[in-house]
This record gives sequence, structure tokens and C-alpha cells, in this order.
Amino acid sequence: MNLPTEGFSFERLAVDHHARLGRLTTPRAVIDTPTFMPVGTQATVKGLTPAEVEATGARILLTNTYHLWLRPGPELIEKFGGAPRFMRWPHAMLTDSGGYQVFSLAQRRKIDDDGVTFRSHLDGSERRLTPEESMRVQRLLGADVAMVLDVCPPGGSERRETEEAMRLTTSWATRSLAAPAAEGQARFGIVQGASHENLRLQHLETIAGIEVNGHGFDGLALGGFSVGEPVAVMYELLSKVAHKMPEDKPRYLMGVGTPQDLLEGVRHGVDLFDCVLPTRNARNGQALTSFGRVNLKQARHREDDTPIDPRCTCACCATFSRGYLRHLFKAKEMLGPRLVTLHNLHFYAALMRSARKAIARGEYDRWANGRLEQMREGDEIGPVDPGSARRPTRD
Repeated sequence: MNLPTEGFSFERLAVDHHARLGRLTTPRAVIDTPTFMPVGTQATVKGLTPAEVEATGARILLTNTYHLWLRPGPELIEKFGGAPRFMRWPHAMLTDSGGYQVFSLAQRRKIDDDGVTFRSHLDGSERRLTPEESMRVQRLLGADVAMVLDVCPPGGSERRETEEAMRLTTSWATRSLAAPAAEGQARFGIVQGASHENLRLQHLETIAGIEVNGHGFDGLALGGFSVGEPVAVMYELLSKVAHKMPEDKPRYLMGVGTPQDLLEGVRHGVDLFDCVLPTRNARNGQALTSFGRVNLKQARHREDDTPIDPRCTCACCATFSRGYLRHLFKAKEMLGPRLVTLHNLHFYAALMRSARKAIARGEYDRWANGRLEQMREGDEIGPVDPGSARRPTRD
């Protein structure tokens, strides 16, 4: 089915309960869904070339509006032909709005009805971000999909604070949709509501119904998850909300997450995911595998001549041992983070390919439950970076 923006379409090819097999077509790529979008915060997926990211199977990635706005600036990037050409990424790209960074800069910002005033984390200069400015920046960045500016309340927010965030997000969504867009650039709305099921459903109906000059959003996203609420609460809310998003548009779960999060999100009808976890954790020596997390810095891997994951076909697993990778991390050699980043993104892409096949067979729940149990049984104790949040502010 064609989406409101010319050149975009979304097809549902199969449905298994709430899990969906689909295809999102943009002017630059055809994307099989469900899929994971690697995060290239500064117009780079840290440590990898675009060709290496492409080789993992990724056909869409995310770049960060806030950080590119501050450095090197959208006007410069526009001179290079937009962010995809600037970084030589040949497929689709999504830019976030800067809203989550505003949330994470709580001590540096002030929100009013018109927008947000905050201090740059780079030089302390005062900056002003409004819905119109966010759309202007994303227009210059030239990604396939632009996200509207929203207000992200912390996990566990009280009803009054959550309703205020919803009010502003709704107002800003309308203004974002009314702002000029780049030719061939779709726009997604964002649903807030914190951990309140009734508010989530209420806001979903509101955002899905917004139109400006007969033009609605091309897709909808669930924002404000993985920001402090218990994982069980997130999964329960996804089970009540995700499958009620419009059936004929792509559904995006922002900033989530672990392999387990992805499998649960797919179960409830989510099509698109992004998170810095696989790339950030790779740089700290944590590999994600079909048997759970592997902490390559642990002494148990010193003499291990096996690959990270014997089931994986990535270049890292085909060539290098856990023992060698542990040596690279202990010696602080840059090749270690590069190789594990390559592996983790390959694993995420392979996990989503397998999910798509399971949906096509009508066996998603059985397949996903088996994978989740397998990952629980093989998980090494303890995260590599216990000081990091579930959803870091940047990669």
C-alpha cells in the first residue's frame, strides 16, 4: 500500500498472530521487515565502513539529528548532498528528531510550549530546538525518514507529567507535519504515554489521526520505552499497544534494544528497531550470540580456540577465536572492538532474518520462545558496562 509521501510504500506479506512480515519501500532501498537499524550517531557506525555495515544485511540505518546539528552542522552536510552521500551510505536512512537527547540533557534544558532551550554538551552555548527547527535540520540532512520532535517523559512518570508530555508532543507533531519537508522524505509521528496503558492508547489514537492539508504520517513510532521502566512493564505495554497501531503503516519501537527485546517487539507487531547496544557493548568486549551474551574480557576465554558463535557466518566468527579476541581487548588493540561490532550487527541482522522466516512459516511464537530460552541458558553473568543505561544517549 502506498504511504502518504510519494515514493514510499509498505506491504504486509504475512501475519502470524500479531507478528508481521513486511516490506518497506523508500526511494533509496527496499527493506524487509521486521528489521534492525544500526545506529550511526555521528554519521558513522563506529569502527565500520559503510560497506561493512551493508555486508551485515542492513538496508537502513539511523543517524542523530542533535549531534549532526551541533557538529559539523546541517548546512555543511547539505553541501555534500545530504547525510547518506556525506557518509557514502547507499541505502535508506532515518534521522531522529533530537527529542531523546533533550530528555537526556535534563539538567541543561528548559521546555516551553514553543520548543526547548538547552546548553550544548560541546561548548555550553545556548541552543534553541523547536519542531520547525528539527524539521529544517532533518530536511538538510536529507534522510529518507524524519522523526517529529517529541517530549519523552522518564520511565515511571506520574500521570500529570505524562499528560503534559503528551500534550506538547501532539502539538509539536502537528507543527512538524506542517513544516516543509525535503522531496522524497517521509515523516513518522511518535506516541508517548510512559507506563500508563490507557494514556498510550489515547495518544496512539491522537497521533494516528493527525493530518495537515490531507497529509498524515507515513509511519508511527513508540517513544519513551527503555528509559527506566522495568523490562516486564515494557513487554506488557507492548502486548497491549503495538498491535493496535495502524496496520497499513510501518511500526517503529525507538531505542530498543537487546536481542530479547527485539523478539518480544516482533511478537507484538513491531516492524523497525534501533539501539546503540550492539555497537556500544561490542566496544566493551561483549558479544551477543544465539547462546546469550559472551564477555570476551573474562579469563575463561584466554585459551579458547573457538569462534564467538559457532552458528554465525560473519567474517569475525569465520576467522578469529575467542582467545585472540580476548587478547586484542586486553592489549587495547582497535581491531578487537571493530571485529565484535561487525559480529554483533551481523547477529542482529541474522536474528531478524530468522524471525521473518518464522513468521512466513506461521511458527513465530514457537521459534521465538526457543531462541529466548537458548539465550537465557547460555548467558554469561553480568553486563560488561554496568554503569550504562539500557538506552544510552549516543553511540
